[in-house]
Formats: sequence, structure tokens, C-alpha cells
Amino acid sequence: MAKTVIIGGVAGGASCAARLRRLDEEREIVVLERGPYVSYANCGLPYHVGGVIPNREALIVQTPQVLRTRFNLDVRVRHEVTAINRGEKTVTVRDLGNGREYRESYDTLVIATGSSPVRPPIPGIDSPRIRTVWSVPDVDAIRELMGREQITSAAVIGGGFIGLEMADNLHHAGVEVTIIEALDQVMAPLDYEMALLLHENIRKNGVALHLGDPVESFTERDGVVTVALKSGAKVGAQLVILAIGVRANNALAKAAGLALNERGGVVVDEHLRTSDPAIYAVGDVIEIRDFVFDDRAMIPLAGPANKQGRIAADNIAGLSSIYMGTQGTSVAKIFSLTAASTGAAEKTLVHRGLRRGRDYETVTISQNSHATYYPGAAPMMLKLVFSRDGRKIFGAQIVGQDLVDKRIDTIATVLRLGGGVRELAGLELAYAPPYSSAKDPVNMLGFVAENLLAGRVSIAEWNEPDTNREAVFLDVREKPEHEAYRAPGSTLLPLSELRARIGELDPKKRHIILCGMGVRAYVAQCILAQHGFGNLAIYPGGMRFYRSTHNPLATAMA
Repeated sequence: MAKTVIIGGVAGGASCAARLRRLDEEREIVVLERGPYVSYANCGLPYHVGGVIPNREALIVQTPQVLRTRFNLDVRVRHEVTAINRGEKTVTVRDLGNGREYRESYDTLVIATGSSPVRPPIPGIDSPRIRTVWSVPDVDAIRELMGREQITSAAVIGGGFIGLEMADNLHHAGVEVTIIEALDQVMAPLDYEMALLLHENIRKNGVALHLGDPVESFTERDGVVTVALKSGAKVGAQLVILAIGVRANNALAKAAGLALNERGGVVVDEHLRTSDPAIYAVGDVIEIRDFVFDDRAMIPLAGPANKQGRIAADNIAGLSSIYMGTQGTSVAKIFSLTAASTGAAEKTLVHRGLRRGRDYETVTISQNSHATYYPGAAPMMLKLVFSRDGRKIFGAQIVGQDLVDKRIDTIATVLRLGGGVRELAGLELAYAPPYSSAKDPVNMLGFVAENLLAGRVSIAEWNEPDTNREAVFLDVREKPEHEAYRAPGSTLLPLSELRARIGELDPKKRHIILCGMGVRAYVAQCILAQHGFGNLAIYPGGMRFYRSTHNPLATAMA
């Protein structure tokens, strides 16, 4: 009887075990997990801290007992694998309950050891008030500390997914929160201007935000941790959440001599087989194929890890399944906004040496979540990055209040199936006033991108009004709108008066045209172009985008 041993019982490991049993009723399957839990919802941990998910047991997807009875799996929690002995096809295991050490044989082995939070050697980082959020025991310890000491202040180090979700949930629990990020923006998968929308919203919610200011040291005294920053600023907090990234748990693979990449990820083939044909690896510990660029990367996400577990099980059971790669589709609730992305950001293309206008283009538009006349319509900003011929979508980003997830999922699907701009424009999507508009925001991205590629429209950079003082920043909104908020340096010429007053404009100058959302600016560009104006561009996203990206709440570094 064939035997498979799986190291790690969360996400990829649990998924692999369950799928393998469904395919092979006779196989012996052993799951070894060093922690006390298997198959738990680690993505839900921040929401338990904040009380949004009050029942701790709701986080436990499957217990070892259920996995044993339902799937006939030999699940052993608190059993740590300390070595992989490839020559004899065994693993060395330590029972953490009694300290006993033994060897377990395998025919095939699956490494699903995941990743662990990074804890850099910063002075004072070993304080018990400095916590990470990666497991159920982590959350138990945080909730115990919060309840015992009635925590009223917290500092979150790191502005990524976990850091922002923890900040949101601590704020929800009534804690005064400060976010500290070493980079100049939160949410690294987003381009800078899209992240500015989050900066504005975070501060509007009363949360302090320090950007571009790394931590130098921690000092604990009288129940308060003082976080000293490189700038000289100091933040005091009773609780510190460390969320600055993760590192692959590769020690077993490395010691066993399996091939690793330069970042420590286990190298696997398209079937998720390592350099040892009897050993597979899945989840955060592996190097994967970047779906967009068809090269190698490491993208630690729960969705891909679960799919990889399923595919590894297929191949172990004698099927032939291929992992096609990861495009990094993600979504997060960040205070009163939702931020989502798929594929590559523009800054990723720039880092790879690609140039806008030569290798790729972008469009950024402002749309409402559903028909404006139906109550509750909320604004969203959408950015699309695509090839110069329009045939390839490199990526997309959306920030808004409502129905962001379904739009990013739609674009992610088109990207995955090899569609481009034309396919976005041609999608037939469900419409009723409570859910969308007759022209869905995804369709609108396609329409604007088609116009750009056809030369019918030109779009300025979001910060060009700041960098190009020679250009005329032309506001074509109506006078009451202009009086309510005026962009510095802008010139008002309402669209309703444009034809009659066109002689007031110099056709030799560059004009950046601004309106509320972008529609009137496009009409104005069409009019001016047909009157001999050759250097025209629309401001992306209209006044909605301009106001947010130029709000001091968004741009301040501290």
C-alpha cells in the first residue's frame, strides 16, 4: 500500500490530504503538524482580534478528529518534523507532547511548511508586548493581553495586508492605532497614486500613519513600548503588532539538499515536484511561475496554496495536473475602503525596464459601484495596465467602497484566459440598478483603453499638473462645482461655454483637461481636437481622483 506523508496541515497541506484521499481510498496518508491546529482560517485571524468574528471556533475549518473520521487521515498535531532523510525515504519526527523522537517512512512526501513572520534583529524586539499574527495561538495571546490589561493603544509595524487588517480591527475594537511603514506607501501591490487613496482614508478614520520611516528600536517601560523611528519620531503603545513580511519555512528542504532559489523558495516543476522526484512542495514555501511574465517568483497567498495542494495530490495519485502560475489576485478591507489588485502594477513594469507609451499603457477611471440614481452608489477608482497593442492585460487595481471584489475578479478572469482590452469592452455582464450600470465599470475600462489605443483620447499622468507648470490645467466643470473646490493653478472654462469661448485658449499650448469624473473632459478633448488643438490630455479619474491624491492627509509622510 502506497504511503504519503505531508509536512504541514494548514492550507496547502490540508487541501492536499483531503484531495488525495478522495482520489485514493487505499493510500496511507499521514499529516504531521507542529502546531496545535490544522486547517484553520488564518486569513480570518485579524477579524477575531477585533471582535468581528467573536467565536474563536469559527476559525477552525476542520479538526484532527473530523479529518480522521471523514477522510481516514492519520493527523498528528504537535508533531514536528526535524529532518528529511531522502536516502532512506523517512522523516525524523519529534512528538512535542512527550519529547519522543521517531522516524516515519514515506513513498511520497509533501512539504507544506508555509512561511513565518519576519522578526529582524531590532533592539528590543523580544518584548512580550510585540506580537505577530500568524496562528491561532498568536491571536489567543493578543486577545488575552488586550483583555487582561485593557489595551487602549497599539502600533502596527508594516502597511501590508496583515498590518492594515490588524489596524482596521484594532480600531474597530476601540484601540487608538498608529501604523508605521518603512516605504512611502501602504499596500505594496498598488501603484503609489492608488495607495494615496488609502492614506487619505486611514487618516480620515483617525488612525495615525507614519510613512517612509523605519523602526530603529523598541523600548519597554511601565507597560508601554516606545517605538523609535529613523526620523527621530517616537510612538508609544501598549501593544505592538509586527507585520513586516514573511519568510519561507525552508529549513527542512535546505538541510535535505533540495534545490532552492536565491530567496530561499523551494524550486518545483509545473507538477509541483521538487528536485527529488519523490518529494512535492506547495504553498508559501515554494517558488512559483509568475503568470503575467512567465518567469519565477514567490507570491504567498492562501488561494494559490490551496490550489497547489490539490494539484500535488492529483499528481501523486497518478493524474497529470499542471500548476499554471500565480497572478497575485488579492483583496483587502481597509477601514471604509476595499483595495484589490490582480497581475502586475505599473511600477513592476517600470522596474523591469518597460516604458509607458512604448511597451505598455495605463488608464485610470472613476466610476460608481452601481447606477447613480439607485440609492447607495459609491465611487471607485480603477486602474488598468495593458500592452501597447491592447492584446495583453498586465494587471489592474481598484480602490472603492463597494462591489470592488466582483470587478477585480472579472478582470482577473479575463487576464487568466488571455483576454485583452477588446475582451473587457465586449464582456456582457449582469445589470440591474442595485448592482451595476448599463456600462459596467469593467466595460468602461475597456472602452477608455480602446479610445486611447485608437488615438481618440490621451491621458495625462496623475501628477503632471504638479510637474508641468507650462501646461494649462483646464477645468471644464460648471462654476458652482469650481467654487466648491478649485484645483490650484486650474483655469475654469465650463464645457457648456467651451465652443463659444474657444478663442480664449492658445492651441499651441498643452492642455490637461479636468472634470468631475472624466466624461466631460473627454467631450472637451474631442471638441478642442477638432478645432486644431494638438497637445491635449485628460486628467485621469477626474476631480475625485485629483482631490484624494492631492489631499495632505494622503501625501503627508507622518
